[in-house]
Amino acid sequence: MTPAARLQAAIDVLAAIDAGASTAERALAAWGRASRYAGARDRAAVSDLVYQALRRWRSQAWRAGGEGPRAAILGGAAEAGEDVATLFAGLRHGPSPLTDAERTALTAARPAPAPVRLDYPDWLDAPLRESLGPCFEASMAALRDRAPVDLRVNALKATVAEARAALAAEGVETTPVDVAPGALRAAPGAPVARTRAFAEGLVELQDAASQAAAALADARAGETVLDFCAGAGGKALALAAAMGGRGRVFAHDAEPRRMRDLPGRAARAGARVETLDAAGLEALRGACDLVFVDAPCSGSGSWRRDPLGKWRLTPSRLAALAALQAEILRSAAQRLRPGGRLAYATCSVLTEETDAPVAAAFGDAARTVASLTLTPADGADGFSCRILQVAPSP
Repeated sequence: MTPAARLQAAIDVLAAIDAGASTAERALAAWGRASRYAGARDRAAVSDLVYQALRRWRSQAWRAGGEGPRAAILGGAAEAGEDVATLFAGLRHGPSPLTDAERTALTAARPAPAPVRLDYPDWLDAPLRESLGPCFEASMAALRDRAPVDLRVNALKATVAEARAALAAEGVETTPVDVAPGALRAAPGAPVARTRAFAEGLVELQDAASQAAAALADARAGETVLDFCAGAGGKALALAAAMGGRGRVFAHDAEPRRMRDLPGRAARAGARVETLDAAGLEALRGACDLVFVDAPCSGSGSWRRDPLGKWRLTPSRLAALAALQAEILRSAAQRLRPGGRLAYATCSVLTEETDAPVAAAFGDAARTVASLTLTPADGADGFSCRILQVAPSP
């Protein structure tokens, strides 16, 4: 594919997303199935264009003087210093020629308001500023860039030094990440999942902020631990490693299909994680030393990984998430033994999801014994975690 054809393909994928495709990943997959002529490099290039446009939708479109997919891609090409007059010239399979209005917009100096310049919906301006405080500008700027590739060294199989050496032997250089012990960072696009170190379970792909939250929970050898909203099981595996393989780790998710790869991941990691259905979850009532709740949320702290999320979030959706989080917390607390610890985490930077659900769920009956707040300005995803001790219900 020519550079111009890649741009048009990205415009087409973005148009499918704009028309209601459920995720960017599915829209790209549909385009790939319909475009057998596209090679691996073409697919990667189109994917990069799509995700960068979603991360910077408003600012790139503003630069081109428009609002839709074409404007977002045109503005991005101009921002990257590309020869847009050549790329947007009506070439075969490429975008149609520039309009007079686009030419004018590309050369005009127009200061953009903050929600445009930093790429977020207008209605979130006040909530984001209030939640992020002095970290607002740096955090929102960080969310406009591609996420790093972070790894968790699996202490059940390797030390940090051993894992770094194994990865380096296969051409993947890493550096430690300060926010979590055992966290490493590789260059964007590094083929970590194709390395022997990954296949043998020395490392797992996991953002450093997520690792820091798991570390804060302080899972201890011999404990009974439940990952209540397990998803793919990354936290369950981190908790099992922290326990040194001694104790019991359970994983549950309201949608069990999300855990389908967890048994294989656990086997690769040398960890034992038991997945639970609803009946198994009920059997743990009052039995757990630690229940970890990584609740469904807006994902506002990780929008650079799922940038479509910020454009589809609405005030009503945010309120519904906060209510769901409070409901999940109440249910999770029922699995704690007296004196047990409840870890509440979200990859959100909004206080509507980090503070309010705890108050709604427990009022004054919960006491925070440890807490962690990371923003994208800290060099990882935005993440909140607090460790609670909840007084038994009368």
